Amino acid sequence: MSTRTGRKITGGRYIVRRKKKLYERKGQPRIVKLGEEKRKTMRVRGGNIKSFFFRGKFVNVSGKKIEIKNVLETPSNRFLARQNIITKGTIVQTDSGKVRITNRPSQEGVINGVFVK
Repeated sequence: MSTRTGRKITGGRYIVRRKKKLYERKGQPRIVKLGEEKRKTMRVRGGNIKSFFFRGKFVNVSGKKIEIKNVLETPSNRFLARQNIITKGTIVQTDSGKVRITNRPSQEGVINGVFVK
């Protein structure tokens, strides 16, 4: 096996078939934190618009907009709760009680949830 990257064993170059298309570009990891609302929109494939969430302060629970006080726990990664990062499955503290996040806020541009008993 050749130690030179991008080269064949004979020394010849591998030719790239084509460049990446705009819709094939790699996205940045989007982290939703607790704080004043901040979102960004982006054009995606097909001319559609996608809304990304970076910071959120309110959660929609059964048609009501409730303010998030604190991030209690994140089942997927316990270290995310310490940094107040909100993902799907995160349990947050509100005035009305504990709420579990039911959507993916980094991809949908909104935070939805249901009450936890």
